[in-house]
Amino acid sequence: MTAEAAMAIPVLVIFALALMWALMAASAQIRCVDAARAGARAAARSEPEAQVRDTALSAAPDRARVEVERAGELWRVTVVAPAPGPGPLAVTLSSEAAAAAEDMVGVEDTVGAAP
Repeated sequence: MTAEAAMAIPVLVIFALALMWALMAASAQIRCVDAARAGARAAARSEPEAQVRDTALSAAPDRARVEVERAGELWRVTVVAPAPGPGPLAVTLSSEAAAAAEDMVGVEDTVGAAP
C-alpha cells in the first residue's frame, strides 16, 4: 500500500460517516416536520390534547418532545428531537406547525362590529 492510499482511505471513511450522519439528521428533521403537521391537524379537529401528543409522537423521531398550545384561532404544535449521533454531532432538531381551529372557521368577529 502506498502512502497516498494510506492517507486517502481514512479520509474517505470519515467522509462516508459524515455523509451518513447528515442523511440520518435530514431524515429526522423531515420526521419532525411531519409529526408537527400531523399534530396540528389533530388539534385543529378538536381532538383531546393527549391524543394530539400521541399522534405527533407516533410520527416523530425517537426521544422527541411535543408541545401543544392554542393561540387565539390557531393551534401550534412544536416537535423537538435530538439528531442521532455521538456527543459533538448531537444537534437539536425542531419543527413547528400551526392550523386554524375548526371550531373557529366561519365565525365572524363580532367584537367592535357596527350594529
